[in-house]
Amino acid sequence: MEDFLIQILSMFGFPVRRQGSLLEDEPYPDSFFTFWNQSSDTQSAYDNKENSVLYEYDVNFYSTDVEKVYETLRKAKEKLKENGWESWGDGYDAASDESTHFGRGITVSYLKSKEE
Repeated sequence: MEDFLIQILSMFGFPVRRQGSLLEDEPYPDSFFTFWNQSSDTQSAYDNKENSVLYEYDVNFYSTDVEKVYETLRKAKEKLKENGWESWGDGYDAASDESTHFGRGITVSYLKSKEE
């Protein structure tokens, strides 16, 4: 599922990294996405078989440009929804380890049937 998420976020031309994966001495890109898998829980099961899994992720966008943060995250949310992902609300502030960067995040989910 991570590959599908990365594929969609990569369409915007910014790096996509797992949250917390930047090395200590690695500089922050000017703008980039991060993601973190919050859960991957069975949503339905019948006949002793798992039939669907609900994947939930935090998706954050960080940038040195505050306007780009809001604009890019809104567009990413729209693109994710076009590709079967769900996301509700306007997001939340995401803490940054760098004073030069501002971040916002959204929670996204995808219900995957075992038949897919």
